[in-house]
Amino acid sequence: MAAEFITILSMNGGQIVNRLSEHDMENLSILRNVSAEAVSDVLGNCPVLNLKKGEILLREKQLNQSLYLILAGSLSVYLEYPGSDPVAMLDQGETVGELSVIDDSPTSAYVVAREESRVLEIDETSFWRLTSVSHAFACNMLLLLSDRMRSSDEIILKNIRLRRRFERDAMVDALTGMHNRRWLDLQLPRLINRHLRNDKPLSLIMFDVDNFKSFNDKYGHDAGDDVLMHVARTTLFSLRPTDLSARFGGEEFVVMLAGIDMDLAWIVAERLRKSIESEVLVTQDGMNLPSVTVSLGIAEIREGDTAELIVKRADTAMYKAKNSGRNRTCREG
Repeated sequence: MAAEFITILSMNGGQIVNRLSEHDMENLSILRNVSAEAVSDVLGNCPVLNLKKGEILLREKQLNQSLYLILAGSLSVYLEYPGSDPVAMLDQGETVGELSVIDDSPTSAYVVAREESRVLEIDETSFWRLTSVSHAFACNMLLLLSDRMRSSDEIILKNIRLRRRFERDAMVDALTGMHNRRWLDLQLPRLINRHLRNDKPLSLIMFDVDNFKSFNDKYGHDAGDDVLMHVARTTLFSLRPTDLSARFGGEEFVVMLAGIDMDLAWIVAERLRKSIESEVLVTQDGMNLPSVTVSLGIAEIREGDTAELIVKRADTAMYKAKNSGRNRTCREG
């Protein structure tokens, strides 16, 4: 054992006299039902280490050939470095180091004393000897490893759920709750390829709020955010469950109509335009605002289309609507 890991070892004629006591055995579940004779015979010469608070017991990627049983105090486990957020805390009666003893692999984390602690060090030879002579110890170790595996599975599932949540959040606009531009950039090419391959129509509506900058300047950005949330909510309520929508950026929005040609898309766009115009706007603090209008442009996929091409055509049609007086729908071409 490296000297830095040992704080106090009472010596008597060169022999370590700080040993496991009967009281220590009572608090160790790993020794449950193990005969006192087996413990005394195998573990009688194993040292008890006295660790100061903050003292490192194990380092990441260290070659370890000992199992450690916590007799008193507690230890923290760090994946990165001591002082980062601990991934686990081990209390009295728990063990650490068993995996590296069993599979002879380097340690995967730092283990540090959270407080003054007493730890029994069982070397590899003593570990396998006790496993051989005590069926109870072998069963206890198997149960311990099963619990560790179950705990690891739960952590993995939790991490998967967190990752999915982060991925979902990365695809959603925080203000409106609609899909965002990143999501659109991923989904639109797939949607186009699928509909072209199946020879089915797909139309895209692009629209934005008329005179939005002037509205923001007059009523403030909080009121502008209320308008964008209102437009997003009205859009979602006006579409079929199979229709897809996203906030393109700023005050611009995109709607994808699967299986809908240009003529039907124009009807959908006009219904959406009238719904937004007719809605009464009330801010979150109860202030009444004037209604807003939108200008819309429609494009339909063509053979050989890309996401960039159809978006550009819908955008051109939208600006045609704006230049024609706003609050209207225009088709491409």
